[in-house]
Amino acid sequence: MLRKFMMASAAMGVFVVAQAQDASVPATPATVQPATDPIPEKAPLLVISGSADAYFRYDFAKTKGNNYTSFTGTHNTFAIGMASVKVEHKGEKVGGVLDLGFGPRAKEFSYNDDGITQAIKQLYVYYAPTDWLKFSAGTWATHVGYELVDPQLNRNYSMSYMFTNGPFTHTGLKAEITKGKHGVMVGVSNATDYRIIPDGQINRKFFLAQYSFAPTDKVKFYLNYVGGEAPDTSKSSQFDLVATAKITDKFNVGFNGTINSTKLWDGSKNISAKNWGGAAVYLNVDPTPAFGLTLRGEYFSDKDQLKVYSSSPVGGTVFATTLSANFRVGGLLIIPEFRFDSGSENLFVDKDGASKSSFGSFLVAAVYSF
Repeated sequence: MLRKFMMASAAMGVFVVAQAQDASVPATPATVQPATDPIPEKAPLLVISGSADAYFRYDFAKTKGNNYTSFTGTHNTFAIGMASVKVEHKGEKVGGVLDLGFGPRAKEFSYNDDGITQAIKQLYVYYAPTDWLKFSAGTWATHVGYELVDPQLNRNYSMSYMFTNGPFTHTGLKAEITKGKHGVMVGVSNATDYRIIPDGQINRKFFLAQYSFAPTDKVKFYLNYVGGEAPDTSKSSQFDLVATAKITDKFNVGFNGTINSTKLWDGSKNISAKNWGGAAVYLNVDPTPAFGLTLRGEYFSDKDQLKVYSSSPVGGTVFATTLSANFRVGGLLIIPEFRFDSGSENLFVDKDGASKSSFGSFLVAAVYSF
């Protein structure tokens, strides 16, 4: 009898405890999933970079009139280049870039603009809906060519003839697609180097394109195009090829070739096309992280007198050889440079003003970047 009583008491206790547990935890329908914390979005990233540069240049012919390339049109004088600051705000899929430059280099780069707008090197916004597709709108530096306006991104301080005569910037809309080893960019823009087309002039759009291919991590190719009708009614098409190859950890090679076909306006129609173009090889060696050498050899053809030979009796070619050393101390880059330019015709002058076919120059530049 006692045993039956104890068993009944134990059963009653289990029942009471079970009822208490059920009362303390509310029932949840089987179809409702437990709540989870949302995945936090990545905080936007703000990136600020910039540079400042100055140089001294000496022309052995004792004149600045022999300089036909960008940013170094001086003789026997110290000169400033450009103070630059670039701000980029990166979100998960959107962002914006403001790239400003102040000084003679920036003014020459934005030669079609006046006032404060000359300080704008790049100003664009972008949207990347996926990791392989990106849209950009605004003003950006050209995809054409090997060299760049920012001196810390080049190994030679003086510029090539191809850079000087090629496009600098584009203002418009572009789309970039990247898939594995391949990349494609297509865009539409104002005429080359125009942020705003002047009133009363032709306002046609230019077409932009690039195909890139990287067969390995050490070899890359870029095939570029830009073409359209300029405000002066001339029509042009330019094809450009850039190739880079890393041979060893201390030696790499760059190549740039370009050809431009332009149909000028004679007052009633566009005449037959005239051409200019060139090719350059860049040999870069870095024996140590603190020291490097770059030899640039460039051939530039202007037989149709569209560019450097436009004021000469006949057209011709130029071959320019530039040897630059790079001394690096932290963010400081010192570039001593010798350059020799030789033309097929008498394009240059000597110290007495007499025409000659060649000239030499020396410069030393200091570039600080962060």
